[in-house]
Amino acid sequence: MSQQLALTTLLVDDYDRAIAWYTTVLGFELRADTALGAGKRWVVVAPVGSQAGLVLTLASTVNQQSRIGDQTGGRVGFFLHTDDFARDHAAMTARGVRFTEAPRQEPHGTVAIFTDLYGNTWDLLEPAP
Repeated sequence: MSQQLALTTLLVDDYDRAIAWYTTVLGFELRADTALGAGKRWVVVAPVGSQAGLVLTLASTVNQQSRIGDQTGGRVGFFLHTDDFARDHAAMTARGVRFTEAPRQEPHGTVAIFTDLYGNTWDLLEPAP
């Protein structure tokens, strides 16, 4: 038996704004953008070469809208692995990604926290060998 985590949902306030930020600022690729009717779309973005991705889901209820940007209660909710921390940190900073701390060494690798368009917290992480 083989399983893998493929997609996770990220609540957004506008499909096109979210697509633009994740593809332009983070450098993700747009893997799907399919109209589903009634204003809904199936939108998937992912880091280039990654098997896993994000389903950008339009928040449609007041409850969902209240969770945009804070889906994990303030904890880091997303982990972007890299094979070259310095390269990606510099490129992301140049494209306007807001890091909330300086890079640091941890037993599990080199890491720094950044926030996305909505304020969700992410780790940029180069895992330790």
